Amino acid sequence: MSRTGRVERVTKESSVLVEVDLDGTGRTEVATGVPFFDHMLDALGKHGALDLVVRATGDVEVDAHHTVEDVAIVLGQALKQALGDKSGIRRFGDAWIPMDEALAHAVVDVSGRPYCVHTGEPESMAGFVVGGHYPTVLNRHVFESIAFHAGIALHVRVTGGRDPHHITEAEYKAIARALRAATEPDARLEGPASTKGVLES
Repeated sequence: MSRTGRVERVTKESSVLVEVDLDGTGRTEVATGVPFFDHMLDALGKHGALDLVVRATGDVEVDAHHTVEDVAIVLGQALKQALGDKSGIRRFGDAWIPMDEALAHAVVDVSGRPYCVHTGEPESMAGFVVGGHYPTVLNRHVFESIAFHAGIALHVRVTGGRDPHHITEAEYKAIARALRAATEPDARLEGPASTKGVLES
């Protein structure tokens, strides 16, 4: 059964298309107009073993915020579509990812109940901009938007780090690996991994 999602969203601030295949091999085609965000989405696809297409245009001359957040919303929606009724998946996944001096941990529950907890980033990241175009304060917006629109519980914590680039990259890669583990088929399961017999939607 195909586990794919395709969602388009057009507003006055952005135009976004996302295609995702949960059973891919990490092939990505990403263009958002925000180069560092492209790099993070490439990492998400590669380390999540997702085939991922993201095409977005937006008012990046004003700020990266609208485009980045809107892509995260649509990505979450495409993931939810691809997950379907969530039958036969492991449901839970977690990953620790080091990036030189930085260390991030992500835990995913593909529960159908959206929640996001994001902790541990140094206060200096609230005012840091990677490459002159990606404010790292957007990290939480991205993670919250994906979690809410995908219907997953997502916990991300930074336990160490100094370089905002390294910290951010460790977070994205940790999410990718945790999501990969949570959405993988479990041959020992029939139906949803829930005592209720259904994962909330």
